This record gives sequence, structure tokens and C-alpha cells, in this order.
Amino acid sequence: MTSSNTATDEAWPEAKAAAAAKAGVRLRIDGELATVVLDRPDKRNAMTPSTWWHLAEVGRALPGSVRAVLLRAEGPSFSAGLDRTVLIGGVGGAKTLLDLADAGQSDAELTIEAFQEAFTWWRNPDLITVAAVQGHAVGAGFQLALACDLRIAAEDARFAMREITLGLVPDLGGTKPLVDLVGPARALEICSTGRWVDAAEAERLGLVNRVCRTDQLAMDAEVFVRELLAADRDALIETKALVQGAVDRDYDAQRAAERSAQVRRIRALAGR
Repeated sequence: MTSSNTATDEAWPEAKAAAAAKAGVRLRIDGELATVVLDRPDKRNAMTPSTWWHLAEVGRALPGSVRAVLLRAEGPSFSAGLDRTVLIGGVGGAKTLLDLADAGQSDAELTIEAFQEAFTWWRNPDLITVAAVQGHAVGAGFQLALACDLRIAAEDARFAMREITLGLVPDLGGTKPLVDLVGPARALEICSTGRWVDAAEAERLGLVNRVCRTDQLAMDAEVFVRELLAADRDALIETKALVQGAVDRDYDAQRAAERSAQVRRIRALAGR
């Protein structure tokens, strides 16, 4: 892989890129835009711990020059969620999630915390992240889309939090953004029933920012991200921080945060 589509040779060397590609994760950097691609179309981009490890590595590899990240997927589905081999075992006696039952509470939680890292860096304050979703976004796939700041969905997109059908709970950071977007009652319904939410309903509920024709998803997502990149970088960082923090602030505290942010921007624009 050449320097034109990697972070740097040191941060994302060819060997690491090859290992990531084997796990179904690709990274391309074009100036201020990084594109992360889920690339296991034959498995409907089902995820394994290896997928999550490499997604976390992508977050660590991004250079400071990147302002926006577009997450997309190859094939007809965004992600079918957890690869079944993680539950029932794969080739060569690979460990499964059920092996966590034999670990101590602290060790088991640390393992899940390591999985969660793949889903956390998308909310970094200096990035704006967008997921382009087509077909199925199930369980871990749904949670990965929720990890991004914004979502654009194809008309055929369908979302479901299916963990409960396996006797599990969503544990990859998805419940917080889901509640923030649709409220606790609707989030509880979606998680506890495991039902499908189609693109039209997702847009009505605020789960996605816009819906487009399936054959236009790639182009519309690229245009959407480029529109975001047209904004002043520091103003966008301040705006994202204001919006994210508004959930936990009361009205007066939010007004105070707006004042502080605006004074910083005015001083920066004045060169002070």
C-alpha cells in the first residue's frame, strides 16, 4: 500500500494493512477525509474480535490532518452483526464469547472493554464521522453505525438490535447514542424486541439524517462528507462539542458553554 492511501508508513504499514484486510477492514486516506470500509461481503460483513481490533487500530492510526471519517461497507449489507463463529467456535479451537463465562468478572469486563474501543473513537471531538448504511445493520453493525456522529441510509437499509434473541445485551456502546437519538422508551422497545427498523422509520425517529436511493448511497455519502469538510475546522470542533455536551447540561449551562465557545472563535478569527 502506498503513502497516498495510508496514514503514514509507520502508522499503517503494509503488513498491518494486509492483516486488517484479511479481517475485513480497509482504510483509505485522501487528504482530510479517511474512508473506513467493512469488506467481508461474502459474510455480510459479520464481525469478529479481529474486526474490532483492527477498527480500533484504525482510530489510533489516523493522522491529525484527518477531519472527517466516512464508514461504509462492501456488498448488499452494511453488517450482519456478530459472526456466528464467535458464539459457536471456529476453526482451530478459536475462543468464543462463552469462554468469558470462565473468566473472572474483572478479566471478562476488560475483554469487553477492549472490544468497545473499536466503537468509541468515532466520537472524538476533532473528527466528524458519517456511516453510510445499506441493507442489514444488525447488532454490532447497528452499534457501529450508532457510534458515528451522523448516518445516511439507503432505501433498503434495515436496523435491528438482535442481541436479546441470543440472550445477550448490546455491549458495544450502542445504548447511549440510541437513547440520545430516540429516547429511553423507544430505545428499550427496539432493544427488547429485536425488531426491524426500516430506513423510512429510522429517518422519522432520527436514527438517520437522510435516506437516499440505494444505487446513490456511495455518491450521496461522499457529497455529504465533503459538505461537512467545507466548514471551518475549529468552528466544527466547537459545534460538535456544544451539541454533544448539551445532553448533560441544563439550559443555563448550555448558554454559558455557547458563550465560551463563541469568545474562543472570535479571538481566533481576530488572531488573538
